[in-house]
Amino acid sequence: MIPLLFGVSIVIFVVMRILPGDVAAAIASRGAEDEPTQREIEAVRVALNLDRPLVVQYWDWISHAVRLDFGDSLVTGEPVLDDIRRRIPVSVELGIISMLIAWLIALPVGILSAIKQDTWMDYGARSFTMTGVAMPTFWVAVLLILLLSRVFNWLPPLGYVGFFENPADNLKQMIFPALALGWTLSATLARMTRSAMLEVLREDYITTARAKGLREWVVINRHALKNAMIPVITLAGFQVGMLVGGTVLIEQIFTLPGMGRFLITALNVRDFPIIQAIVLLITFAFAAVNLVIDLVYAVLDPRIRYA
Repeated sequence: MIPLLFGVSIVIFVVMRILPGDVAAAIASRGAEDEPTQREIEAVRVALNLDRPLVVQYWDWISHAVRLDFGDSLVTGEPVLDDIRRRIPVSVELGIISMLIAWLIALPVGILSAIKQDTWMDYGARSFTMTGVAMPTFWVAVLLILLLSRVFNWLPPLGYVGFFENPADNLKQMIFPALALGWTLSATLARMTRSAMLEVLREDYITTARAKGLREWVVINRHALKNAMIPVITLAGFQVGMLVGGTVLIEQIFTLPGMGRFLITALNVRDFPIIQAIVLLITFAFAAVNLVIDLVYAVLDPRIRYA
């Protein structure tokens, strides 16, 4: 994880500096009636420490970032960490609800599709998952908004309300964005669950379990499902990255004040400290989730631990 975070920090730092445009000029011209002079632009650049060599700028930033000090916003002057603290609960809640919806849909659909292979249930489940794979998340979100507004004459309440402030209003606002994300994620998970279950159900120990007279639900739950979960959990770990990309669009569409929308705003104004901090935190979350999944392998399959 440490080399990964170090590499990503270098990449995002360099990329933000080579993009076209001058952030100092943009800040100097903000709110001014006339075009800023070169002296005014240079004064802004010196005030923001953008005049120093890139190596010095990087070392100053990363040495503070390891202590969770990401500096101040170039636009507002507020500490970046304070802005992130206000927005990260929104994205975390959206991600958790989305993954819960994805698993609640994917596991039953995938298992049923594998057990009823080549029946109408299997064909229906596969059609459902193919539709989910083919439809982009933002398109599902737009269809949900059209459905709610045109058919039911209802839209989620505007203005974010925290879960602990008003759980009912919070869930009204979060359920449909989470449903748009969760359905897209569930389609891929369901296909992987079906594939893994079909492979396990052909194993000799499943035939032996059935020959012993065990009930089918016992064979599925105790023997087949646990061994089929390793590739499914692996895919779920990679979907954390997809979830991050999806929340950027979903938060913009449903006007949720989360990390994704915050990142879009920072990109529009070239706010380096905010962009670098968000990308670094996203990378850490992705790496941490996949590390946990690697450890879960040993719980699901003792042979991995013994090896």
